[in-house]
Amino acid sequence: MKRVRCPKCDSYITFDEKQYTDGQRLVFVCPDCNKQFGIRIGVSKLRERQKDENPDEMANEKGFGSIVVIENVFHFKQVIPLQWGDNVIGRYQKGNPINTPIETVDPSVDNTHCVINVSKDKKGNLKYTLRDGPSNTGTFVDNVLLGDRERRIITNGTLFTIGATSIILRTSEE
Repeated sequence: MKRVRCPKCDSYITFDEKQYTDGQRLVFVCPDCNKQFGIRIGVSKLRERQKDENPDEMANEKGFGSIVVIENVFHFKQVIPLQWGDNVIGRYQKGNPINTPIETVDPSVDNTHCVINVSKDKKGNLKYTLRDGPSNTGTFVDNVLLGDRERRIITNGTLFTIGATSIILRTSEE
């Protein structure tokens, strides 16, 4: 399965590319905004679905761990690798400059919701620090709301919630 992104509203349309031959032209109508657009099979840059691009075993490839995003409404799972330094987590939106976007329809997730900082402690071990964005709905760690300037050290398996979306930290040491 491949997916193509609407050039107007940025939503995805998934289709089976094996039914078509290279060079064949396809026309899509976006179900969200009714924009009509076309692609040519074998010529257009088609993206894999995010769960196919970042399978669980590849997410820790660089050694900084990953987050497992479970959107509670539709139980859609995403595995997003983390990088060194600040990982700004928020809703994916075209033009949003964050480096850890979540594909979600949850309206309570802000464009810049929270940040996980990956650094090393005094012993040289990786340390994960979570802080709120600040966001409109807050960031909850183990059902406790983080304060405005509060930072919390999180470890492997820590569950935190942004809006109605649950996220689990998977460190590189699992």
